[in-house]
Amino acid sequence: MLDTKRLHVLRAVVEAGSISGAATALGYTPSAISQQITTLQREAGTPLFERIGRGIRPTAAGVLLSEHAAVIAEHVTRAESALADLRTGRAGQLAIRYFATAGAALVPPAVARLRSEYPDLRLDLRLVDPDDPFPEVADGRADLAIVVGPSGRTRNGTRLVHLLDDPFRVVLPRGHPLARRGSVRLADLADEPWVGGEWPAGSCLDILVEACAAAGFQPNFVVESDDYATAQGFVAAGMGVSVIPELGLGTRHPGVEVRPAAAPEPTRCISAAVRPSSLELAPVRLLIEALQDAAGSSA
Repeated sequence: MLDTKRLHVLRAVVEAGSISGAATALGYTPSAISQQITTLQREAGTPLFERIGRGIRPTAAGVLLSEHAAVIAEHVTRAESALADLRTGRAGQLAIRYFATAGAALVPPAVARLRSEYPDLRLDLRLVDPDDPFPEVADGRADLAIVVGPSGRTRNGTRLVHLLDDPFRVVLPRGHPLARRGSVRLADLADEPWVGGEWPAGSCLDILVEACAAAGFQPNFVVESDDYATAQGFVAAGMGVSVIPELGLGTRHPGVEVRPAAAPEPTRCISAAVRPSSLELAPVRLLIEALQDAAGSSA
């Protein structure tokens, strides 16, 4: 296999017309240049230069490889330039995955800031389930995903960077007796019919069920829905109570009342899942900072 560094030396000798001229151009000693050429000739399996009087000139093989070395050098320069553009955000694409409630509260302001800083950066934004995007990030199909999971850990080769602690709130029909309280203990909901806001079940429901178990009961779900807005509608209609993350209550139904949950207060940790290598990219770092700022504003 031909060594690209030695091809670079070959090109310098051909352009300079001599070993000494190439040594001066590259900052090497003439003996070092001669050694590189000798090794390259051995790799090529054919002479690359021939002596003419006191000088040398390239053989047909030497000219051929010199021309290819020029093409390789041009491609390397382009690759380095493209890599620099990618790292600094002047070009390239950023693939972002998010789930619905985080998307509504965090992603729009963060993306607006990212676009203002990197207007030429292409964005691939897709809505996904909060438990699904880890493989996409791990295998490089996504650069960042907003997920439900504790920060400071790694999962499937990704690092979780903390964005927001999102507490769950008790959602009651307007006029419900428990709405007279400043906060509602989970145990006081043990005998109530429950309206679910997540279907199929996922990490958010797991957090809620574990909190109820800590309070000594298992919630009795009489209605299942696949989003928090629909769950509020069922609660407003008197079908039961619900416990919903605060970010999921961005638009509140006029027929419900919302109170903090207590003893315990279930909370979901929202994090950004990224590959460690992606943290070297300036746009990714800025996006995480913008997401954290948006999370602080929504808290």
